Amino acid sequence: MLEPKIKRGKSIIISRDAIEKTARSKSADYIPIVKRVLEKEGMAVLDQRNRIDHSVNKAINLMLNCKGRVVITGIGKSGIIARKMVATFSSTGTPALFLHPAEGVHGDLGMVMKDDVVIAISNSGESAEILHLFPTLTQIGVKMIGIVKNPDSSLGKRADIVLSIGTVEEAGKLGLAPTTSTTVTLALGDALALALTEARGFKSEDFALYHPSGTLGKKLLLTVGELIARRDKNPTITIGDKIKTALFIMTKHEIGAISVIDESNRFIGLLSDGDIRRAFTELNDVLDKNVEDLCNRNPVTIKYDNLASDVLILMKEKRVSVIPVLDDLDCPISMLQIQSLIELGL
Repeated sequence: MLEPKIKRGKSIIISRDAIEKTARSKSADYIPIVKRVLEKEGMAVLDQRNRIDHSVNKAINLMLNCKGRVVITGIGKSGIIARKMVATFSSTGTPALFLHPAEGVHGDLGMVMKDDVVIAISNSGESAEILHLFPTLTQIGVKMIGIVKNPDSSLGKRADIVLSIGTVEEAGKLGLAPTTSTTVTLALGDALALALTEARGFKSEDFALYHPSGTLGKKLLLTVGELIARRDKNPTITIGDKIKTALFIMTKHEIGAISVIDESNRFIGLLSDGDIRRAFTELNDVLDKNVEDLCNRNPVTIKYDNLASDVLILMKEKRVSVIPVLDDLDCPISMLQIQSLIELGL
């Protein structure tokens, strides 16, 4: 019965030691370590400028003239960098896909076509998983770009074009984990992708096309018509109706304005709650006035085929918080509020 108590007591002592050790470590200053790592990786990226030669031009021209896709492969940390490169290439106008080398030799090589260009990433240039792909890739007939440390490595010798990052010192005292080398490779991949965008004349509108749900996509692609399809607010009132009726409709729609229309549904003007408040300071029997007597006959409006981002710019310039949307016949089809546009990220 005593033995379990002794073990339990030892366990408590060890636990307290661990807590005290953790507490001491929290008080240590790691800023110098972080700065040292950032400096080492940053300098390594900058040093790559001196390694850039005509091989880069060859690689970019090869991808620029590629009739297929850029297939990027790598294993381990290089595989993670390859996936990031694929994402960057794809979103900037260069069709790309990732090929996992281990899956490649088990059937996924079937996704590679003759018109593709393959980028193989291996810091050592001796990754067996990458080298196992080469016999089949050679038979398919694709051109291959190797990103390696040593151009005389097995990968370097087999690739059609070699982009050598040279020997870079990994960050940290041990210098074992891939850190600086992967950072340099990632930066090189970004540089290749962006060089291709300039060569293709890739514009912000093209970028937005691939990012329709992003902020830029909304600014460059989303029209007022598409925007109002998500909203059902369109308070209207016909000339001859009374102000008190307008107030009921505005309250129902939870919006501080209403479009005044004629018998043909044509837009006549805009009546806001501000117009009504100001009228109370100057007139009697305001609630019994006709809506056309108080409405603004020349308000700011916008057509449904304008870009949604133009609405926000217009509203800010004119300092209005609501704006009627009109169709081709000048009939109001919606009412937009500035807060709704801001919430959309426009």
